[in-house]
Amino acid sequence: MKGTHLGEFEELVLLTCALLVNSAYSVTVGAKIKEQTGRSITLSTVHTALFRLEKKGFLESYMGGTTGERGGRRKRLYRITASGFETLNQAKEMRSRMWSLMPDYKF
Repeated sequence: MKGTHLGEFEELVLLTCALLVNSAYSVTVGAKIKEQTGRSITLSTVHTALFRLEKKGFLESYMGGTTGERGGRRKRLYRITASGFETLNQAKEMRSRMWSLMPDYKF
């Protein structure tokens, strides 16, 4: 399907949103990716990926409640859609198939 291909970073962001049930917003997504991968990423990179994933229908966003730590401003939270979850499963299955074909290298 055209327009539904996941890049490596998009896959990480989508997977992270699925892991952060009811608490996935740009800052927590970026922090979790850094924690798990050691990659240093910018907030704007996370925002761009979240926007693209929502446009593809893999994520949906909603406004959370106000918080004192943000001066009363609300957070835009993200949750994975059924389509996003199916896309993650397809990516996992494809990688598993490819790994199962890998010959035993002896170096």
